[in-house]
Amino acid sequence: MEQSSNTLRGFRVQAPLVDSVSCYCKVDTGLKTVAEAGKFVPGSKLCIQPDINPNAHKSKNSRKERTRVQPPLLPGLPDDLAIACLIRVPRVEHQKLRLVCKSWNRLLARNFFYSLRKSLGMAEDWVYVFKRDRDGKISWNAFDPIHQLWQPLPPVPREYSEALGFGCAVLSGCHLYLFGGKDPLKGSMRRVIFYSARTNKWHRAPDMLIKRHFFGSCVINNCLYVAGGKCEGTQRTLRSAEVYDPNRNRWSFIQDMSTAMVPFIWVVYDGKWFLNGRGSHREVMSEAYDPETNSWTPVSDGMVSGWCNPSISLNGRLYAPDCRDGCKLRVYDGATDSWNKFIDSKLHLGSSPALEAAALVPLNGKLCIIRNNMSISLVDVSSSDKGVESNPHLWENIAGRGHFKTLFTNIWSSIAGRSGLRSHIVHCQVLQA
Repeated sequence: MEQSSNTLRGFRVQAPLVDSVSCYCKVDTGLKTVAEAGKFVPGSKLCIQPDINPNAHKSKNSRKERTRVQPPLLPGLPDDLAIACLIRVPRVEHQKLRLVCKSWNRLLARNFFYSLRKSLGMAEDWVYVFKRDRDGKISWNAFDPIHQLWQPLPPVPREYSEALGFGCAVLSGCHLYLFGGKDPLKGSMRRVIFYSARTNKWHRAPDMLIKRHFFGSCVINNCLYVAGGKCEGTQRTLRSAEVYDPNRNRWSFIQDMSTAMVPFIWVVYDGKWFLNGRGSHREVMSEAYDPETNSWTPVSDGMVSGWCNPSISLNGRLYAPDCRDGCKLRVYDGATDSWNKFIDSKLHLGSSPALEAAALVPLNGKLCIIRNNMSISLVDVSSSDKGVESNPHLWENIAGRGHFKTLFTNIWSSIAGRSGLRSHIVHCQVLQA
C-alpha cells in the first residue's frame, strides 16, 4: 500500500542498492585535489555489500524532496539492475561512462561501484609506467593487458614533473603514491601525493616526517615504509626510517637502520624487507627489516651476493633477470642459499639500454617484464612445464608501444641504443579498478 500511495503522488521509489550508507563512505566525500592542497587519504577497507538505508531520502525538507523526481540510471530498469549492467562494462570504457550524465559520473566515483566489481571478479589490473625522457621530464602511461592498448592519463603534478629520486608505491590496490624526491629548484621534499585509479585524479596525502630522496620504499600489510636515502644539508646520508598507515592517515618513525645507506635495490621477501645499497663511505652494504620486531639486521648471505635489479617476490619465490633484456630468469633457492637458472625463453633481444628489463611486476598471476622501450613479456612462473617449445603459453610477448616483431626493428633498437638512451623507466606499478 505504501508503494501504491507513493506512486499516486508521482515519485519513484529508488532501489536499495543506490540508497545505501556504507557504499557512500567517508573515502568518497573527503577527497581533495592537489590544487586544493587538502590532506586526505582513503582507507584500505572496501565496502563489499552496502547496508540498506530505508531513510536515505528522508530529511527535514522531506516534503520538498518528495516533489523531486530522480531519473533512473537506465530508463526502464531499476537502479540495482542498471548497476549490474554498468559494472560489466570494461575498464577501458569507464572514462566514456563518466561523460554520459552526472548520475553515472557520481556512481563511478564511489567506492561501491569498484568494490562490487572486485567482489564479483570483474576488476581489471593495468600496468602504470613512469618514464624519464632525455630532457629530464617525467611522463607516464597505463597499459591495458586485455585490449593490449596504452591509455592516456592526466598529467603528472608539477612538483614531480622533473623530480629525481622519488618513491612510488601502491596502497589498497587502487591508489598510486608518489613521495619524497628532489626538486631541481627546491631540493629534497617531504611531499606525498596519490593517484586514484577510480577517480582518475591526483590527491594530496600527509607529508613524510623527513625530507629525503634516493631512498628505499616498500609496502607490507598495506603500510608504506621508507628508509635511508639522501637529504640536502649536513647529514647527507640518512639512517632514519618511517612508515605510513593509511587507516590512521599518519606517518610514524620506526627503528633507524644500523648504518646510513642510499639503497639502490630492495624487495620484500619472506615477510622481511631487504635492501642493498651504499653507505656513507661508498661501501656496499645490505640490511633486512623485520616489521614484527621493528628491528634491522645486516645481511651477507647468498641471496644478497647474487642479487640484481630488478627483482620480484611472487608466490613466495624470489625472481630476477639472468640477462640484460630479461629473456632469461633465475630464482633464489632458500634451501641452498643460492640463485639457480629458472627459464630461458631463447628469444634474446639484445643488450642495448632500450632493450633493458627495467621492471618486474605481478600481473594476473603471472610475472610481467617491462623493458625501457615499453615492450612487455608475460611469464607463467607457476607452470610445471618449463619448456618454451612444449608450452607456448609459458612465455608470451604481448603487443604494446615499442613492441617489435621483426629482425630489422631489433637491430635498429640496438643501434639506436648505442648513441644514448632516449628515455628510461623509473617506476612501474599495477593498479586495479
